[in-house]
Amino acid sequence: MSGTPLRLVVGLGNPGPTYARTRHNAGFAFIDELARRLRVGLRAESRHQGELARVRVAEQELWLLKPMTYMNLSGAAVHSVAAFYKIPPEAVLVAHDELDFPPGVVRLKQGGGAGGHNGLRDIMARLGESFWRLRIGIGHPGDRGEVLNYVLGRPTAADAGMIDEALQSAADVLPVMLTEGPQKAMNQLHSRAPAADRAD
Repeated sequence: MSGTPLRLVVGLGNPGPTYARTRHNAGFAFIDELARRLRVGLRAESRHQGELARVRVAEQELWLLKPMTYMNLSGAAVHSVAAFYKIPPEAVLVAHDELDFPPGVVRLKQGGGAGGHNGLRDIMARLGESFWRLRIGIGHPGDRGEVLNYVLGRPTAADAGMIDEALQSAADVLPVMLTEGPQKAMNQLHSRAPAADRAD
């Protein structure tokens, strides 16, 4: 488990109103929630091909980034910011939508493969595999042929509510990750019951 302090939090998504609030933009939604809590606005940085903000969380400085390169080229913006500020991959957290988890489930892990996610694949091509991932469950359409339309569509109201609650929980544990370490953050995040389970 890496002991490198987190310095860059990236949310993956596609820019523009066409993609707003779609499942594939769950990573953007996470960054938006952090920015809302911290009362900061992200600024367009053409040098880094993204929207960027410097914040302080738990007395530590962090950069928040939303790549504006479209999902499949996310690595360009992430690599640009990481290289400019001399941030190693182990200090990067990438928030992204996860087909393998149902809505309401969110998990934190370090390393691993791309799992068919083109945004992750592009980042891995530039940074390697050792960055952290915040995997935000969006569910699966059940048919591989429907995945593209599914991720680029908007969730139902019920699913959107569960995804939002998962994002809130993930934002809650970010200070824990910074002050008490990733294992404590994972224990707290992974032990929460999704809203759908608590309603049973």
